[in-house]
Amino acid sequence: MSAHISNVRPEPDQVLVDIVDYVLNHRQITSALAYETARHCLIDTLGCGLEALEYPACTKLLGPVVPGTVVPNGAKVPGTPHQLDPIQAAFNIGTMIRWLDFNDTWLAAEWGHPSDNLGGILATADWLSRNAVAAGRAPLTMRDVLTGLIQAHEIQGCLALENSFNKVGLDHVVLVKVASTAVVARLMGLTHDEIVNAVSLAWVDGQSLRTYRHAPNTGSRKSWAAGDATSRAVRLALIAKTGEMGYPSVLTAKTWGFYDVLFKGQPFKFQRPYGSYVMENVLFKISFPAEFHSQTAVEAGMTLHAQLQKSGKSVDDIGKVTIRTHEACIRIIDKKGPLNNPADRDHCIQYMVAMPMIFGRLTAGDYEDSVANDPRIDALRDKIVCVEDPKFTADYHDPEKRSIANALTVEFKDGTSFSEVVVEYPIGHKRRRADGIPLLEAKFRTNLARRFAQKQQQAILDVSLDAKKLEAMPVNEYVDLYAAAA
Repeated sequence: MSAHISNVRPEPDQVLVDIVDYVLNHRQITSALAYETARHCLIDTLGCGLEALEYPACTKLLGPVVPGTVVPNGAKVPGTPHQLDPIQAAFNIGTMIRWLDFNDTWLAAEWGHPSDNLGGILATADWLSRNAVAAGRAPLTMRDVLTGLIQAHEIQGCLALENSFNKVGLDHVVLVKVASTAVVARLMGLTHDEIVNAVSLAWVDGQSLRTYRHAPNTGSRKSWAAGDATSRAVRLALIAKTGEMGYPSVLTAKTWGFYDVLFKGQPFKFQRPYGSYVMENVLFKISFPAEFHSQTAVEAGMTLHAQLQKSGKSVDDIGKVTIRTHEACIRIIDKKGPLNNPADRDHCIQYMVAMPMIFGRLTAGDYEDSVANDPRIDALRDKIVCVEDPKFTADYHDPEKRSIANALTVEFKDGTSFSEVVVEYPIGHKRRRADGIPLLEAKFRTNLARRFAQKQQQAILDVSLDAKKLEAMPVNEYVDLYAAAA
């Protein structure tokens, strides 16, 4: 006896259709705040990539797949001499962006870094623009890139609001792949049905496990996983552009669909329709290259460092440090035991709090072995414990608050203690934009100075800090401002 299985091809899943309808209606994005935030997102994200070029562990992964390959009218990789096909350029840019864990963040049921999508968006827009100019047609402008960023943020962020991929063991870069696929397919001029096909290919694709983000396997793949995802998106969009078929019930198909295979049979839930909410509320990492659930804890650690200096006490006098925090922080970065590499350390809240308490700083270089070998760090780490505050967890999920609260209490061996230091909203939060944006622009200036001479820095700043100039500039001309000699 056999069960009857219908072979009637279904209509596309509504989730796919909603994404495609949104990207094709891009002219309906009218939020001035979203575009202003996207501009800040662009410069901050590129700056993070420039800083990453100081790390050989990152640069060894960059360049063409086959050494010496140069693609005529290919996409350029900012801060490097590479000119590549858009797939490999997306990998390069995406890897640079994410390497130091210093670009923007979105926290919800799922967390992630929506500016990871810039790898695919900028590479595709640059490649399309250079080919358009070569053919005598008009290139895309940076307004198109900013629109793509807003849309990719929105797709990734809205999917993340109510759906936890980490709880089923999947890495959040699946959302980068889906968001980038939809946006770059639209930039390439695919039709509605072709973009549906492309997005279905992203969902049906193999998805990354979170193995490389967690003990005992934490490693450097977490720094290039988003580059891999955004480059795969460009590849899938190009495949769909050929007319290759899609898989309309990729999510809902019984037994074989995403929901049944990878999401415990549960359909996605949505809190709001697609608009510009995510970009308007995105979190910038301004002061510290640290996993975002720890940002407020690091700020509190800096305050405690100053209090220690003023009191005349030292970290050696500490008996215990308690971090009152939210559930997601405990689940992802509460970590005891040995830390084996920089990727391990930048996902350990105890390490990220110990550094500012001891040294009064936390920089990308502080995750390297040369610093981590200081015995005071592990000694203090052993004294730091995390406890969940249910109110902090509730406020973390509240769409009107979206706090990322941490509170630190230091108890000394002599029985005395400092008053608890509470930080609910980090400097990169929407509620602190007035304080944060000048620091974000200063961060960008610092990162430009790492790679370019003063004249080139100023040329980039003249455009990047002027919204009208930036939005009107052809993409290829803007990317050329970041050119580096071979």
